[in-house]
Amino acid sequence: MASVWDKTSVNLPVLSVFFLLLLCMPPGGGQKKKENLLSEKVDQMMEWSSRRSVVRMNGDKFRRFVKAPPRNYSVIVMFTALQPQRQCSVCRQANEEYQVLANSWRYSSAFSNKLFFTVVDYDEGADVFQQLNMNSAPTFMHFPAKGKPKRADTFDLQRIGFASEQLAKWIADRTDVQIRVFRPPNYSGTIALALLVSLVGGLLYLRRNNLEFIYNKTGWAMAALCVVFAMTSGQMWNHIRGPPYAHKNPQNGQVSYIHGSSQAQFVAESHIILLLNAAITMGMVLLNEAATSKGDVGKRRIICLVGLGLVVFFFSFLLSIFRSKYHGYPYSFLIK
Repeated sequence: MASVWDKTSVNLPVLSVFFLLLLCMPPGGGQKKKENLLSEKVDQMMEWSSRRSVVRMNGDKFRRFVKAPPRNYSVIVMFTALQPQRQCSVCRQANEEYQVLANSWRYSSAFSNKLFFTVVDYDEGADVFQQLNMNSAPTFMHFPAKGKPKRADTFDLQRIGFASEQLAKWIADRTDVQIRVFRPPNYSGTIALALLVSLVGGLLYLRRNNLEFIYNKTGWAMAALCVVFAMTSGQMWNHIRGPPYAHKNPQNGQVSYIHGSSQAQFVAESHIILLLNAAITMGMVLLNEAATSKGDVGKRRIICLVGLGLVVFFFSFLLSIFRSKYHGYPYSFLIK
């Protein structure tokens, strides 16, 4: 019993010092450190945003300011490959729209430290691409202030396109931050319209004594066909959605001109469809010419064969594209 009390008496001074230190320590020391770290991160992001609307990040910056807690702000990240050797024309087009959106947010009256726009280039942050298992560019992701990104936090670029207005709508759904897109003035359309009006006016003035060409049915038919081809090939959809011209796989460099889904298309795809429809129409015109003309029989036979070949071949090509987009479509003709 005496030995036990002796050990206790020896440890009493140590225990006294320990409890004294606990009493002297300021409460919430860890919380204070966390708040200071958060304040430093927000101040740094605000400083970068004041210089450039889109903050460029490498792997270290991404992990510290986007992935690592604490964080009370949302971050929109564009993963891209803008270096010339990557030959990613879609990345450059998407970057232009992204810059328009970021500038609209940066210079709006609603700008705050609750949302930041950043970009990670593959050549500056390849480790980030590997960490996220990302194999295509461009890609837009939202990293929320709390929790991990969900599936809806990845922008559906292939289906919606990368127009600034579409990105702003997606951001509003994910963050409740409303961004009104302000585009720099573009006078190219006005100039083109003025040149067209001047050209038509000059032509009418030069031909003012002979305006029979206005009643030319062939000319009006060609103009009508151009409008029909443009509308049936999806040019209006391209104008509204702003899809990329084509898609290049960053892994193997393969370029896709036809979108694999029936819910989207590339600009190049609409050009291909326009040319196919024009070729089929030309074949039908030749068939009609062969049937209604009264020329040499041998010449009419050649015209008929050429027209039939155009219709058969290019309609088969058009049908094969349709099959590739509408998976499970059972019919094909010549080309599968």
